[in-house]
Amino acid sequence: MDKQKNDGKLIVSVLMVCFAVTIGVMIFALCRPNDKKSAEFTPPPFESTAQHGKPEVSENLGYSSPNRDDMSYDFAVCGNVTMEGDKAIVYLTNIEGNNAWIKLRVFDEQGNMLGETGLIKPNEYVKYVTLSKTPEVGTKIKLKIMGYEPHTYYSAGAASLNTQIGGQIDQ
Repeated sequence: MDKQKNDGKLIVSVLMVCFAVTIGVMIFALCRPNDKKSAEFTPPPFESTAQHGKPEVSENLGYSSPNRDDMSYDFAVCGNVTMEGDKAIVYLTNIEGNNAWIKLRVFDEQGNMLGETGLIKPNEYVKYVTLSKTPEVGTKIKLKIMGYEPHTYYSAGAASLNTQIGGQIDQ
């Protein structure tokens, strides 16, 4: 009987030591300084040139709203992108009634970003996106439209459109 009592005390003592060590390791892991700098999210700015309403766009710019069942928002954009100086005419439109903020990025064939808009609220549009370099007529580009849930900036989905530069409009 004394042997069982001693064995029980030994087991309890070992368990208490294991528990104390586990608690100590957890406290150390949670409280130690983290040398790795975590990337902080910086919300994209709103587009300062955004205008309210729906734009009147020439038919030759291929302005349309793709029907996408997998998207939680609607947008319209020009499929025939033309240049005016260093600005690509895109008429990116966030359709009235959407519950998402949208923005557009323009990429070259190598995946380098040439330019981007700021966020556009529902029932707003932006005519231009300024590019870092002016592509020649016929240069293939990709338009990437990204949606964000208002205030949380969670992704509301993205869509890409492959197209090319269609021409230069004199100012």
